[in-house]
Amino acid sequence: MTTRVTANGIEIAYESFGSPAGRPLLLIMGLGAQLIHWDEEFCQLLAEQGHHVIRFDNRDAGLSTHFHDAGVPAPEGPAPYLLDDMADDAAALLDALGLPAAHVAGASMGGMIAQTMAIRHPGRVLTLTSIMSTPSPHVAPPTEEALSVLMSAPPADREGVLASALHTWSVIGSPGYEMDRERVTRVAGLAYDRCFDPPGTARQLAAVMASGNRTEQLGRLTVPTLVLHGEADPLIPLEGGRATAAAIPGARLVTYPGMGHDLPRPLWPDIVTEITKLTSA
Repeated sequence: MTTRVTANGIEIAYESFGSPAGRPLLLIMGLGAQLIHWDEEFCQLLAEQGHHVIRFDNRDAGLSTHFHDAGVPAPEGPAPYLLDDMADDAAALLDALGLPAAHVAGASMGGMIAQTMAIRHPGRVLTLTSIMSTPSPHVAPPTEEALSVLMSAPPADREGVLASALHTWSVIGSPGYEMDRERVTRVAGLAYDRCFDPPGTARQLAAVMASGNRTEQLGRLTVPTLVLHGEADPLIPLEGGRATAAAIPGARLVTYPGMGHDLPRPLWPDIVTEITKLTSA
């Protein structure tokens, strides 16, 4: 069941899995993605390993607050907000849930937010898992085809959204694993029905591009860190994961052949195991 709470001056929608007595694990999703993009089965697998899993909609996504009045940022104009603000949202969500701290895992832009949360709120992050992310979007540029998908004009209707999702994941997904077309279209449809806000995604992207390079700040972290990355990621190439792991003292890097910019179902057990080893140490 989706619940909304007030945190950092906005409304944040979230859902949870597992016993509230379990190890709290906050999952942060990526650009334009919603909490449903953390698959329920994946969340249940984490819950079965003793986690109290919390997935939520970032600002400008899903059922959380959207900054409609900010419009679409100009290419050279100021961003309406930064990753700092999105990290503060996540920390404030913990406050709203009565959690002094949590294990934090983020994917793609969510990994950038998780890194920023560890920098800005070190006492709130018990462990950090950065998945298919980077300290800066300038560490390793995406392939031309992946960039084209990222910057393409949004579809005009639901049917277009489903077709676009299939094309997008055929480009940036995992070449070593067969794409689950049914799941891709089902989740895309659910996401469209929950909320379709391309300008919100543009505002999130502006935050990513305006937030600078975190490498120096990551070097001061003392939080136990796991970095997971696909070796075939065309959107945030493997160099991004390597740079993240190199920046954070003691970070452990795990890479997966054939994995692109998604989480293939066959890898879920191993990913869950890796996260569990970190959070239960």
